[in-house]
Amino acid sequence: MKLAVALGARYAFSRRSALSFLSLVAISGLGLGVAVLVIIVSVMNGFERELEQRVFGVLPHITLEARGGLMPDTAAAGRLARVPGVLGVAPFVQGPGLAVGHGSSAGALLWGIDPAQQDRVSDLARYIEWSDQSGFAPGGFGVVLGAALAERLGAQPGDRVMLVLPSASVTPAGIVPRQKRFRVVGILRSRSEVDARAAVVHIEDARRLFRLGQRVDGWQLRVDDLFAVESTAATALTLLDQPGVRATTWMRTHGNLYHAIGMQKSTMFVLLSFLIAVAAFNLVSTLVTVVNQRSGDVAILRTLGATSGLVVQTFVLLGLLLGGAGVLLGAALGVALASVLPELYATLTAAFGVDLMSQYFVNYLPVEVRFDDLIGIVCVALGLCLLSTWYPAWRALRLRPSEVLAHE
Repeated sequence: MKLAVALGARYAFSRRSALSFLSLVAISGLGLGVAVLVIIVSVMNGFERELEQRVFGVLPHITLEARGGLMPDTAAAGRLARVPGVLGVAPFVQGPGLAVGHGSSAGALLWGIDPAQQDRVSDLARYIEWSDQSGFAPGGFGVVLGAALAERLGAQPGDRVMLVLPSASVTPAGIVPRQKRFRVVGILRSRSEVDARAAVVHIEDARRLFRLGQRVDGWQLRVDDLFAVESTAATALTLLDQPGVRATTWMRTHGNLYHAIGMQKSTMFVLLSFLIAVAAFNLVSTLVTVVNQRSGDVAILRTLGATSGLVVQTFVLLGLLLGGAGVLLGAALGVALASVLPELYATLTAAFGVDLMSQYFVNYLPVEVRFDDLIGIVCVALGLCLLSTWYPAWRALRLRPSEVLAHE
């Protein structure tokens, strides 16, 4: 083994093999394939992370609601809190509406929350930039607008915006839509799809606007296991034991998107692994060239008593040294490019004025390099390199010392 390692290292760093054009092409091809795979998988990881942390961090995991509303009694909240897997429970009021300000209008989702209880089910507070938090109180009629919604309305903190409901009221002047003027007391910057439509108000103000009295639209629940929400929702409905209540989980609203990200990640991993396999075939041609160049060395070693195992080990180690160099360089390049990719994307977007992420649930390019994925990519690439060494090693083993030395 020591002799095989010495020969493999000598051939790998010889000017006639490793630094030849074919060797550089093989190493570059492997490095490029590994780097592209690292970047693509890291982007998919970033989308998955942002969906879990930002979207699922702001939106409820389970929503229990009934037509006509529910009474938010503490007994019902206690029963829901005792459901296995439930981390928090909070009441809410929610409905579609129209936000009007500075001559512009946009569709909005009016969301009434109780600030004292909302932290149990959502990370909403960590994404709000307050200008006057004291204005977000019962009767204060303060509203927190999503950043994208506020931009469309041209609204700034302190401005007044009109929230209009699709339901109408009968007045002496005729039928007019139900509406109320609110003051902007904060901006929601979650950098997710929520920013484009959220108009968050105090639950008491929402009750008045929707004329619910003491009722609420339902309950929002947060769970510890995102993938057990369906069974948790069924248990919650059973314990709540109120007619007309229906449950909506994140699986029904964003489940297809989450599974699509996972499927896309797996698909890209497989497809780009074929790219690495193509680069590994270049390694085969490089090793075959080395075998032809070193046929005299192999013949002399066999004449001196070298075993078949020594010949095979020498060229397998040579292939692993060349392939390993390409794989490790590609992994390092992929990690480096993935680290600067979000800033690079933001710079290019600002320079050319083209936002390619405008149709996604986040408005920036998320990237996350995961150590386990990086190890998996390196292992797959090294495995393909190892497979690529067998044919050249077998070819070296088939050399006949007498025929080779006859032409030396």
